[in-house]
Amino acid sequence: MKPILEIENLSHSYDSENMNLSDISFSVMSGEFVSILGPSGSGKSTLLRVIAGLERQSSGTIRINGNVVSDDEQYFEPERRNLGLVVQDKSLFPHLNVLENVMFGIKNRSDKNLIAKELITLFKVSEHESKYPNELSGGEQQRVALARSLAPDPQILLLDEPFNGLDDTLKNELYRETKNIIQAKGITVLMVSHDKKEIEVLSDKIIALDNGKIKEQNLT
Repeated sequence: MKPILEIENLSHSYDSENMNLSDISFSVMSGEFVSILGPSGSGKSTLLRVIAGLERQSSGTIRINGNVVSDDEQYFEPERRNLGLVVQDKSLFPHLNVLENVMFGIKNRSDKNLIAKELITLFKVSEHESKYPNELSGGEQQRVALARSLAPDPQILLLDEPFNGLDDTLKNELYRETKNIIQAKGITVLMVSHDKKEIEVLSDKIIALDNGKIKEQNLT
């Protein structure tokens, strides 16, 4: 079985003097939940942004499903990579209600309403479908953000500190719900976090990143 995501010798810098990522190589198999663990400033969010196509690496190769999406010669924009992304601040559209937010990435599909309603039911926010983001709690907003990211059926779901800022009780509840949904749907996930407990609960494989380099890999 071939990996769904392959990162080879990836490096990235914002200026000529500081290397934010250095010679990163790893792979993710289909259906795996892989986490990047590292302290603040270790380069983990930068790595996720480069994989998502929000930034272009300085060198190295990114393959998705065996196809090169970024190297020295070519670069696929984020919308051509079919990846879902959930970031710390949720980034929900304030002028759209819950149902409209979840449907946003699939608004041209005839079955958009059915897909969105299934996901908001799975994430237990169906009773809030007509509410706007400012009327939701932090946990409810995160559920909506996760549902929206899964609506387009992405090849890989990228999570950037998705549970940051939530209290421990709510985190534990969301861990269970998210893991159950992801396992049931066979979704491939790459998550970055500084929370060792969070990563241990959710992950099949853990990669430790420090100062832009992989320190340890294949930890469980």
